[in-house]
Amino acid sequence: MSLVELVVGRAPGPGGCRLVTIDGRSGAGKSTLAERLGAELGAPVLSMEELYPGWSGLAAAVPLARDWIAAPLWRGEPARWWPWDWARGERGSARVQPVAPIVLVEGCGSGAAALRPFTSTAVWLECPEPDRDRRLRSRSDWSGYAPHAADWRAQEDALYAHHPTPDVTLRCPPHGSAA
Repeated sequence: MSLVELVVGRAPGPGGCRLVTIDGRSGAGKSTLAERLGAELGAPVLSMEELYPGWSGLAAAVPLARDWIAAPLWRGEPARWWPWDWARGERGSARVQPVAPIVLVEGCGSGAAALRPFTSTAVWLECPEPDRDRRLRSRSDWSGYAPHAADWRAQEDALYAHHPTPDVTLRCPPHGSAA
């Protein structure tokens, strides 16, 4: 069964939305997978990056994702969140995502236990650390990420120590491949 078939075959929440989370460590390919899956499903893609309150805010973003995005969509209400302005170090103006048949949320922490009651399909993207590191270093924003990499990895370790089992685990393609 393909990932698209799995997502479409899952029951929506009472509000009619199937919330799909795509989680994994930094550099695993979550954003790329989400963009491709979103295009194939005709579904909007929301990013956890808009929720983290700065570089030390991975854990703090999880309840925000639950309260601002997952729970409202599950109930059939629009999601409303205030994206983090990384340049200014503060929240920006509210954004709204209307209820849709399928909404994807990608990023570190999206598959956390607090969101699972509202999730139709939880995807974990597994990728070996050397491959993730190569991917991160090849990004155009590496110079901004590099000073925070060790702290972010420690936050991931803490969060993922108590991570629930996903519905599906995918292996990342080799670095540099088109897949």
